[in-house]
Amino acid sequence: MTEFVAELIGTMILIIFGGGVVGGVVLKNTKAEGAGWVVITIAWGLAVTMGVYAVGSFTGAHINPAVTLGFAAIGEFPWSKVPLYISAQMIGAIIGGAIVFLNYLPHWSKTKDKGAKLAVFATDPAVRSPFSNLLSEIIGTFVLLMGLLFIGANDFTEGLNPLIVGLLIVAIGMSLGGATGYAINPARDLGPRIAHFLLPIPGKGGSDWGYSWIPVVGPIIGGVYGALFYRAIFMQDFSAGFWIFSIIMVVIIVGAVQAELKKASKEDLDQEQAV
Repeated sequence: MTEFVAELIGTMILIIFGGGVVGGVVLKNTKAEGAGWVVITIAWGLAVTMGVYAVGSFTGAHINPAVTLGFAAIGEFPWSKVPLYISAQMIGAIIGGAIVFLNYLPHWSKTKDKGAKLAVFATDPAVRSPFSNLLSEIIGTFVLLMGLLFIGANDFTEGLNPLIVGLLIVAIGMSLGGATGYAINPARDLGPRIAHFLLPIPGKGGSDWGYSWIPVVGPIIGGVYGALFYRAIFMQDFSAGFWIFSIIMVVIIVGAVQAELKKASKEDLDQEQAV
């Protein structure tokens, strides 16, 4: 199996299981309707585990452009292969989204909520606030890359690593995912979002392209910074990239905090005027 095909299949498996559980929970008249957030986070963790088991021996199972870019940023992966891996991941994610659509064919017309239909394919924030949403995606992917490097630095029983990685995804989802739905993977969000745009889903509504940049840019920043941070703090390799991304992070954090404080002040003022 070529590396391109392996990354394609691994990412496709990720979306089939991950998008599939969301479909089961949010679409009408499924057996799993209303099962909730815990079911979703556990299934996404298992989705990653299955993707890693499937193709890990061929490519290391990045199945995530943020992982590919993060590893490349610290010299753990050749930059020459980055376009190959990311293109495979994107195509695999689109195909996975199409398969989820086919699996739930009778349920799209029964589901009137356009947002629920989009949620099967792509993430959206619980509270729409661009700076804060971006920061949430950065934090989640930062933790992901740090966690992957922690796991890689330890010895486990042969074959256990994919399960540990899956548990990391469950932990991120349960702990940090409530803000934005934790894309933490540009292909996981953008690929199925493209599928949503292209597929003939009854009454689907828009694909929310105005938000779509956040689950792409956030994970890329978080993934690269997570890898650079690990290399700097744990291996004492303070590269120029680490300092550049540290400055970027400070700007984003300050911007997010100021935006939320300004919003809170405006809401308080509106309440006082209403009284």
